[in-house]
Amino acid sequence: MNIAMLIAGGSGQRMKQDIPKQFINVNDRPVIVYTLEAFQRHPNIDAIAVVCLEGWEEILKAYAKQFNITKLKWIFPGGENGQASLKNGIMGLREVANEEDMVLIHDAIRPMVSQEIISDNISCCMQHGSAITVIPCAEAMLMTSDRESSGKAVPRDQLARTQTPQAFYLKKLVWAHEEAASRGIRNSIATCTLMIELGEKVYFSTGSEKNLKLTTTDDIEIFKALLHSKKDEWIKG
Repeated sequence: MNIAMLIAGGSGQRMKQDIPKQFINVNDRPVIVYTLEAFQRHPNIDAIAVVCLEGWEEILKAYAKQFNITKLKWIFPGGENGQASLKNGIMGLREVANEEDMVLIHDAIRPMVSQEIISDNISCCMQHGSAITVIPCAEAMLMTSDRESSGKAVPRDQLARTQTPQAFYLKKLVWAHEEAASRGIRNSIATCTLMIELGEKVYFSTGSEKNLKLTTTDDIEIFKALLHSKKDEWIKG
């Protein structure tokens, strides 16, 4: 079974809005519904789990019913930080799923994830046992310690910009979070960074610039534009 696990445990403080960013309405539907619908549509996703911000569980259930998200099977509580939320979801899945199931961990605030991105993530994980959605780094990259100046450039061809989904088999994810607890690793920012901190090698699947994470109000405006965009016929690919 392939399970999409959406991480929606954040309060969205950087967005500076009255409600969490995953529940902000865009064109009369919440951001998280767009994300849920992407995995609902994909034929190789069998079930969806959501790690949800405390107090929003019933609202999430209501939205799932309203928008016919029939694959939503489980809702788990968020944690004190990103790693804790991930652990809550993984340990929750351990109780209801098979250890050989594939888990695609995805930010609930990446609503533009395409069917192609999901397919490639699944394919890469089947082949290598892991799949981190990435895009090339096109900008010049500078290293800074004070966020005000730099004296060192980082070769961009040695960098990859990570996105989600990030896929692993459930057995591996359970091991990773148990091992992190035993080593005192408590605030890794993503599943890919946690695996690397544990000495694991991860493999890349293909992402897209459109697969943006809605972190600021500017991102919401870009999202709205993408919803209404259509690729010109002369553009290849």
